[in-house]
Amino acid sequence: MRFIIFTAVLLFASAAVFAQGCCSGGSGSPIAGGASQGVLLDRQMEISSNFQYIGSDKFKAKDKDTARLFDSYSSRYLYTKIAYGVTKDLTVSVESGYFINKTQIGLNKFDTLHSSGFGDLIIFPRYDILNRTTESKRVEITLGLGYKIPLGKYNDSTLVYTNPTTGHRVFTTLPPMVQPTNGSQDIIFYAFFFRGFPLHNFRLFANTLYIRKGWNALGEKFGDYSSIGLFAGKTFFKKLGVTLQLKGEMIGKMQYDKNIDMLAFYNVDVNSTGNKKISFVPQISYSCKSFTIFALGEFPLYEYVNGVQVSAQHQFTAGVSYRFFTYKSLIPNSNETVYVCPMDCEGSASNTPGKCKICGMTLVENKK
Repeated sequence: MRFIIFTAVLLFASAAVFAQGCCSGGSGSPIAGGASQGVLLDRQMEISSNFQYIGSDKFKAKDKDTARLFDSYSSRYLYTKIAYGVTKDLTVSVESGYFINKTQIGLNKFDTLHSSGFGDLIIFPRYDILNRTTESKRVEITLGLGYKIPLGKYNDSTLVYTNPTTGHRVFTTLPPMVQPTNGSQDIIFYAFFFRGFPLHNFRLFANTLYIRKGWNALGEKFGDYSSIGLFAGKTFFKKLGVTLQLKGEMIGKMQYDKNIDMLAFYNVDVNSTGNKKISFVPQISYSCKSFTIFALGEFPLYEYVNGVQVSAQHQFTAGVSYRFFTYKSLIPNSNETVYVCPMDCEGSASNTPGKCKICGMTLVENKK
């Protein structure tokens, strides 16, 4: 059933802002909880929201654990998406997130830094270039091209010293990993491949995401982000979806204006930027009519960082999704024979025999 399939797919979450280390973070993917998906049905709408927690007190030098530069880092992020099926092949979504708190706790709880606020606004159209459905298989290929606009602060500062004699105060810019956004306007390239086996409630799919980073007003260009995800999922009891994902991510090194001392002015060590990571991501969802609740955890299998950076450690996401049609579903005349999908796909009722437009199974006569 297409609804269960894609709400299970919805579980994918790219690292929101944690992908690049202790002095430079904020250069990963701004998308959380909605990157891996095809398109909605014609005039179908989806509203979803998820809460993401990220935390770590580990540091790496290359691929080895090393001494901590501060006690810990954590992020609590609320991400919301509204998507609409403009046609059967084109879906457009508007997505944004709010950081409830981003906190960096210094060594021995000294010099703690934190911030909150809106992150980025993402406009993300996706188009099906192939969608073939039969009773025994379904194949879908989707391409997307998105645009990211920064909403939050990327140049916020914190007080570091007050002269006891003159009262003069000295401020320094917060590290990028504590800021709600990196401040650049980015282009998002996206591709999605899906191969479903409706008779067995099983699916294989893959996605790839590339984010071309722009320059911000501080003379910073965070490293471009790229990822690829391989998924296998199955639906049990028509409502319970389980998906396993193997995800690889890579972030390039930061570029900067050569006339700026990045470490002195912006707390950025450009030599500690860029990384590679492979993660295992188990996911689970439960669907009831138009609602789906979902949860996932991301567990790093391998990580290589440039310089010294805070390492990936704990990342969990949980949320809810609601899908509905913006027009009334077909309500056949009570005197006519009604044909329905054996998988109870939403909006599949018809007055004539045929195949379900959602899962491809042959419609059967309603015996009610």
